[in-house]
Amino acid sequence: MKSPALRSAAWGSLSALLPALFAALAPAHAADTVSSAEQLYQTHCAACHGSAMQGAIGPTLGAHKWLHGAPTKANLVKVITRGVPEKDMPSWGNTLSAAQIDQLAGYIANNANQPATASKAASAAVTTMAAAASTPATAAALAAARAQQNIPDLNGFKLPKGFHISVYADQVAAARSMVVSDSGIVYVGSRKAGKVYALVPRADKQQADVVTVAEGLENPIGVTLLNGALYVGEISRVIRFDQIDQHYASKPAYSVLKVKLPNDKWHGEKVIKAGPDGKLYIPVGAPCNVCETEDTQHAKIYRMNADGSGLEEYARGVRNTVGFAFHPTTHALWFTDNGRDEMGDNTPSCELNIAAKPGLHFGFPYCHGGVVPDPDFSHGRSCEEFEPPVAKLGPHVAPLGMTFYTGSQFPAAYRNQAYIAEHGSWNRTTKSGYSVRLITLYNSKVVTDTAFVDGFLRGEEVVGRPVDVATLADGSMLISDDYGGRIYRVTYDGK
Repeated sequence: MKSPALRSAAWGSLSALLPALFAALAPAHAADTVSSAEQLYQTHCAACHGSAMQGAIGPTLGAHKWLHGAPTKANLVKVITRGVPEKDMPSWGNTLSAAQIDQLAGYIANNANQPATASKAASAAVTTMAAAASTPATAAALAAARAQQNIPDLNGFKLPKGFHISVYADQVAAARSMVVSDSGIVYVGSRKAGKVYALVPRADKQQADVVTVAEGLENPIGVTLLNGALYVGEISRVIRFDQIDQHYASKPAYSVLKVKLPNDKWHGEKVIKAGPDGKLYIPVGAPCNVCETEDTQHAKIYRMNADGSGLEEYARGVRNTVGFAFHPTTHALWFTDNGRDEMGDNTPSCELNIAAKPGLHFGFPYCHGGVVPDPDFSHGRSCEEFEPPVAKLGPHVAPLGMTFYTGSQFPAAYRNQAYIAEHGSWNRTTKSGYSVRLITLYNSKVVTDTAFVDGFLRGEEVVGRPVDVATLADGSMLISDDYGGRIYRVTYDGK
């Protein structure tokens, strides 16, 4: 227990920060009640555009270049009603009434192009408060500051006994795939932010500082390391930063690999992973919800040499994988795959697959989830022709990044098991996914599929959308969240 003197000193230092903190956090417009229009926005739009219109997996509705017309109420009614299918924005014309769409468009139009209210000063103050908080009063102030910054209550997450979750890094806009270097620096790709970040661990190893390595890129979601170089997958190309750990802080130059890839926007973002064979593996998603792709470069996983030469097909019939990993002992390629839409809330299931060797076909577009023939493309084909999934993960859960945990901090039962970030459904009547799943295995067979980190969805409120998982050298686990723009850290201190 702290002495009175220490408590007094801590409170004195903290109280000096409070005026600046609350000034930084003061909202521009106070409201006693939440309007029905705002409720519509939080229910239907915030998951993609951010609870304060700051942007998440979708663009900000603040000051930016509007690609689909000016943010007038009339134009927004059209966009909301029709959707933007090529950008994965659904049509709300069949979900919301005309009156609701009119109300929602008016709310967005009235608040469009407004600057964000949370500031970097507020972020720094929250970090300082977190370190100093030791009384109910400071805890309440911290909770209020976190709420203003849209940082969810960490107590709302559910983990197995002995596990704890904390924020490792904040201000990592649109955080997607991660890779950890031997020196402990975590490189993170983004989506709409167009940036690659370096998370540099602080002295206490509990949090990291965020450094922008590169910006102005085209949806650079994929990152991997090979021979000391950082490879980044953009929509139509792969770029390489040599000796990245030595140069990340100085906006390093990059080279472009001489490999030709499709530039489709729909499922066109490229994850990338270095394999145990020293080659780079990169998928190309289907440019559609469902379509014929056999004679195209789409719906396949490729591998190539480190310089981009020797591109060859490794697997096909893969609709849209946004995460894969190599088993720590068998070295087989395991990957997630997102199931097609427009077949209802409960079918088909998203998948976890194993490509133990080259040349396997996983069914798209003829068969989904291993058992569901496609109503338009399955004629003359049978699901028995194709590789079945090793696990059906559930409909519309959107499984993205995955890893096999090889650290030593977690108990033995958690090691060499698969962990999958389920981003969560975007058009299901009742939301599904929004968790990190633990897939326990025996001889490459799935034994159980349980929630490892739950609480990104609280009721119908989205507080985060997990994208990728990675392991630090100390055995703790990182989870990226592109909705909140932060990286979480999971640790174990049980017996």
